[in-house]
Amino acid sequence: MNTAATKASLLSRVGGLQQIPTIPAVLAPLLRYLQQPVEQLDVQKVTALIAQDKSLAVQCLQMANSPLFGRWKKIDSLRGAILGLGFHRVSDIAMSCGLLNMMPKECDGLDPVALWEHSLGCALVCRHFARLISYPDPSKAYLAGLLHDIGIIVNLWVFPKEFHAAYDLARAQGIPLHEAEQSVLGFTHCDSGRLLAEKWELSPDLREVVSHHHMLQESLEHAGLVALVELSDLLCRVSGLNYGYIENREVNLLEQKGFAVLSQQCQGLKDFDWARLTFELDSYMDEVQSLVRTIYRT
Repeated sequence: MNTAATKASLLSRVGGLQQIPTIPAVLAPLLRYLQQPVEQLDVQKVTALIAQDKSLAVQCLQMANSPLFGRWKKIDSLRGAILGLGFHRVSDIAMSCGLLNMMPKECDGLDPVALWEHSLGCALVCRHFARLISYPDPSKAYLAGLLHDIGIIVNLWVFPKEFHAAYDLARAQGIPLHEAEQSVLGFTHCDSGRLLAEKWELSPDLREVVSHHHMLQESLEHAGLVALVELSDLLCRVSGLNYGYIENREVNLLEQKGFAVLSQQCQGLKDFDWARLTFELDSYMDEVQSLVRTIYRT
């Protein structure tokens, strides 16, 4: 099946992307509005935008009450969430819930919840990792981690049969999913994700993350952000925040290309405590799995 003709045929089906559900209609104007300077934002405006989509509003409130977003006191209103968490954290939550709603509910033996746990887990690890090494934009790191695998959404909707074959191969052999995709499809979720990133008009740095998080050497202008996602993605994949299976390999993060790239850009990495981060992942896994299952089954 791994032929140029097959690859061309499958990728041609990605072109229109008509099968993929759109992000909730409220999300685009909400995220555009939140791009303004904080001092120009209005709590009532943000509350009203989210409230237009009842399902999104419920999910945002559920996520706002998770310890993962820094709140231990119960929040019982959207306005309270915005006041308590801040505009940018609410933006993160809204995007997370919006993308979650794009996952197919039925995947014929493939658990979409596991795929979403990985994306949300990677977003949270990226943000946490970014703060620990003094990366300049932890919020962008969260968004990059969240969006890095949007190509999987494309693959699930546009050619589920072929993608399932790739997933089954990856799970059976314990190999990285992108390697199995390359073998079965002739391309990876990075390729299909790039097409969706262009369709959504994502910023250049996020497009680079989506396209190159498994091929850091091809990253040109935003290698630091791509490296941050590469390492966070790997941490999640070898832990309980994976695609539903454990890869059969030993990983030394210090030998990853991403580590070398980040070491040049972030002074905080020189004294970084990897043991502490991997220990903290245990609590992250429990919280992420609980949160995603609560929201996804609403």
